[in-house]
Amino acid sequence: MRIGIIGSGNVGGTLGKRWSRNGHRVFYATRDPQSPSIKALLADSAPDAVAGDIRQVIAESDAVLVASPWPATQAMLEAAGDFAGKLLIDATNPIASDFASLEFANTTSGAEQVARWAKNSRVVKAFNTVGFNVMDNPKFEGGPVALFYCGDDAAAKNTAAGLVRELGFDALDAGPLSQARVLEPFAMLWISLAVKYGYSREIAFRFMRR
Repeated sequence: MRIGIIGSGNVGGTLGKRWSRNGHRVFYATRDPQSPSIKALLADSAPDAVAGDIRQVIAESDAVLVASPWPATQAMLEAAGDFAGKLLIDATNPIASDFASLEFANTTSGAEQVARWAKNSRVVKAFNTVGFNVMDNPKFEGGPVALFYCGDDAAAKNTAAGLVRELGFDALDAGPLSQARVLEPFAMLWISLAVKYGYSREIAFRFMRR
């Protein structure tokens, strides 16, 4: 699969590198393909990974991940143009400037805003409830890490779930895209435990059944 990455920081870079090494062709969106950070990212990816203008990346990709900082997300998605029905995996969280709350909660979500901004995309929320370090290495004793996803398009969700599972997560369908209204606050729980309350970033949640 050809996967575009919008936002090549910790989350986008980590997922892009892992998918690239798994055999997918990865395209990193950037305004400066010659920047040291992009050069380093390409060096850590498979040899066929490339970087380019955001519209070029969207045109070349079968699926796209958005992992940009929340304040930049609207502008980046609108600059991307028409997604032409492609899967857009939303890994963002609408964290407010105080880094202690969300800009949206209860009546809407960041994912629903993303769906409005990204023209003709099929949005699936995923990869927002654990840190990039866990995305890089999701191996814990006791079983796989739970990774919830949600969306309104069944085929898009099925594709996203496959991309989640191949990285070693327990992919769990949380329902329609409106379920991002609970997944984004759930992400804030991980962030607060990891950053504020001393549990460290080496934590994750597991989904148990009986």
